[in-house]
Amino acid sequence: MSTWLPAALAAAAAGVLTGVPGAGVSRLAVLRGSRAVPSVSAIVPWLAPVAALMIAGPTAALLAAGVVLLVRRTATARRRRAEAATERARALDALSLLAAELGSGRTAADSLGAAAGVATGPSGEALAAAAATARLGGDVVGALRVEDSAVSRELRALAACWQVCVEAGSGLAAAVQRLEEGLRAAETQRRAVAAELAGPRATGQLLAVLPLAGIGLAAALGAHPVRLVLHTTLGLVCLAVGLALDGLGVLWTRRLARGAVP
Repeated sequence: MSTWLPAALAAAAAGVLTGVPGAGVSRLAVLRGSRAVPSVSAIVPWLAPVAALMIAGPTAALLAAGVVLLVRRTATARRRRAEAATERARALDALSLLAAELGSGRTAADSLGAAAGVATGPSGEALAAAAATARLGGDVVGALRVEDSAVSRELRALAACWQVCVEAGSGLAAAVQRLEEGLRAAETQRRAVAAELAGPRATGQLLAVLPLAGIGLAAALGAHPVRLVLHTTLGLVCLAVGLALDGLGVLWTRRLARGAVP
C-alpha cells in the first residue's frame, strides 16, 4: 500500500502535466460549434483518485484528488504567465513596427494593420479591430480599450495618444515611440524582478515538498508512515494540520512574490 499510493499520486501529476492545457475540451468541437467532448487528457488524471480509493481508502483518494487539482491549477497558471509574457514581447515589436510605419508616411489604418500582424493574443485582436475601424472612420479609441490583455494599460495609452493626436493634428509616430520606450523599460524591470525572485520561489517550493521526502525516508528506514497517517486518528489530525500549514506557507510565499512583481 505504501508503494502504490506514491505511484498513484505521481501518475496524477504526470497525467495533468502532459495533458492538453485548458478545460479539457476538444478544440475542434468548439470551433465547429458542436457539443463539447472531454479529451482523454482531462479524464486520465482522475483515474488516480479512483485507484487510490481502491488501494488505500477514501483519505488517499481525497489526497490524490487534491494533487490533481493543485497540479492542474499550477499548470494553468504557468501557461497563462507564458502567454502573457509572449503577448508583452510581441506587443513591444508591434509598437516598434507601428512607430516605424507611421514615421515612413503610411496611413494610420495600414500601420495598425501591420502592427496587428505582429502582435498576438488580445492585443493583436485589438489592433486588428482598430485598423478595421480606422478604415471605416469609426471609434478607434474604443476598439483599443480592452481589459483582458497583458498590455491593456499600454493599449489604453495608445488610445489616448490617438485621441490627442487626432484632435491636435500632430504626428502619432513620436507618441508611439515614447510608448514603446516605456513598455521596454517596464519589461526590463519585470525581468530583473523575476530573476531576483527565482531563488525565493525555488526555496518555497522545496520547503513545500519536504514533508513528502520525510515520509519517503521513514518508509525507507522500515517504518510505515503511510499507514500511520491514513489509518489512525492521530495520523489524520497530523495530516490535516500539516497540509493546512503547508498550504498557508505556499500561499503566503506566492503573495509576497506577486506583490513584488510590477
